[in-house]
Amino acid sequence: MRSYIAAAIQMTASSVKEENLAKAEMFVQLAVDRGASLVVLPEVFSWRGSKSEGSKQAEAIPGPTSERLRALARQHRIHLVAGSFLEQSDEPRSHNTSLLLSPAGDILACYRKIHLFDIDIPGQVTVKESASMKPGTEVVVQPTPLGMFGLSVCYDLRFPELYRQLAQRGADVIFVPSAFTFPTGAAHWEPLLRARAIENQAYVIAPNQIGKNVHGHADYGNSMIIDPWGKVIARAPDKECVITAEIDREYVEKIRKELPCLAHRRL
Repeated sequence: MRSYIAAAIQMTASSVKEENLAKAEMFVQLAVDRGASLVVLPEVFSWRGSKSEGSKQAEAIPGPTSERLRALARQHRIHLVAGSFLEQSDEPRSHNTSLLLSPAGDILACYRKIHLFDIDIPGQVTVKESASMKPGTEVVVQPTPLGMFGLSVCYDLRFPELYRQLAQRGADVIFVPSAFTFPTGAAHWEPLLRARAIENQAYVIAPNQIGKNVHGHADYGNSMIIDPWGKVIARAPDKECVITAEIDREYVEKIRKELPCLAHRRL
């Protein structure tokens, strides 16, 4: 398919998994009603709670959450990016895992977040993901009828070498499902997303969490879809919602042909 509608879902996840999944299903339905063939959910959309409870909420894949999402993709005949949810690992820490599902409900790709967010801003926010999460190790690009999809999650955004590897492997649409917090989001979210789109000449689809979260600090929202020229072609308002935009694969090819910087690399 040369062009299609993509959707990014902005939502506030709670510590009640069933409510989150029902909300995600409702927003996916809204996206499909707007013509979306590709729908992307935010990071940790299905459950967000105490770090001490994370290992109890983590699931195997396949498992209840992945099977429910497979059924959702199959029901609507869409490509669905299950932003991320907690996956059991071989130790008490969980993987923060993103799944790419086909319109038939098949798991096409599984990406485990590589870069973990450990930060302390006095008086604002303290987060130590590495205490409860285990990093992944694999760069993931998946061919689909809608293009070459590159997977990433949230804090990965600050590491351009990952996105260059995605582009080198052919990605022309890159996903950044996130729970980007407000202080850093207000300063860096849009500039980094636009930079990743510009330097890799790819569409970037970045659904974010919004509002005060269960950890007591605010998530930035401002979910975006950005084209390969770095233009923000869809931006979410400050509420839970769905945004959509057209993905035009011919436009990617045009940009890469007219400004072939990916071919000009020397390092």
